[in-house]
Amino acid sequence: MQASQEHYLGTNRTVTLKDYIEVSKPRIVIVLVVVAVTSLLAASRFDNTPTIAWDVDSWRICFLILTGATASMGSSALNHYYDRDIDREMRRTLHRPIPAGRLSASTVIVYGIGLCFFSVIVAWFTLNPVASAMIALGIFFYVIIYTRWLKRIYSSNIVIGGFAGSAASMAGWAAATGSINLLGFLIGWIVFLWTPPHFWCLAIRVKEEYASVNVPMLPVLVGNERAANYIFASTAILLPYSIMLYFFGLGILYTIIATISGSLMLIYHYRLTKKPTPEFAWKAYKVTAPYLVIIFVAIALDSFFYYRI
Repeated sequence: MQASQEHYLGTNRTVTLKDYIEVSKPRIVIVLVVVAVTSLLAASRFDNTPTIAWDVDSWRICFLILTGATASMGSSALNHYYDRDIDREMRRTLHRPIPAGRLSASTVIVYGIGLCFFSVIVAWFTLNPVASAMIALGIFFYVIIYTRWLKRIYSSNIVIGGFAGSAASMAGWAAATGSINLLGFLIGWIVFLWTPPHFWCLAIRVKEEYASVNVPMLPVLVGNERAANYIFASTAILLPYSIMLYFFGLGILYTIIATISGSLMLIYHYRLTKKPTPEFAWKAYKVTAPYLVIIFVAIALDSFFYYRI
């Protein structure tokens, strides 16, 4: 039966633009581009010219969008390539372009590597070496550290792998300033702290599928109840951390938005500890998904409408 299924999948080779978009994970691309661009806008005030908001050339923003998007697209394609074996076994991923046979593995790896190299090289010549290095580091963490090394071996996979998103913020900061100061690093660390509790909600939702392919996501190893406690604890660290950035130079607008959005996330994750079901975990995942975009848009707006008490 499996052989016949593989034969069927292998013959379904009608390739469309939609398939290339799917392996590029467009929702992740959008989030990371927003993170990078808002970090660039904030850096133009907080690091470079502290009396002028958003003092950045439009061409620099355009090249950051281009290189950030292609880096994310290429990394996501390589993630699809390396995970093609387990994607065939999980219901959630069975119909992705490679396991469904619409794109060949060789096509996807060439597409992914090409985009990754393109992003780093273009960033080097159009932005600066530090921004280019951060883009390369983000690719390395997502593809090599997370996907190839940690994901199938350690329960801490998404904790460490979350730095790939932090690199997007730091690339944006460096694109504006040519360096990364303490505030730029601390802002980037928000992504690192947000990623595990957010992703673990999804992992509770699809725990059985991860278990079926021996991927040691936290809920697979410790169960839903303990995983929900880890999620709540992680968010309990994220909330005061985000507010603490006021004392490193961010303004009152950011602090108010960080307090409200972080508190909402904490409330949902507390409720998850009381009801650690796949259904509620999925609800918490969707409700708290916009947090990162909200926070980074708040950082950019805070740099424009800057006010401190």
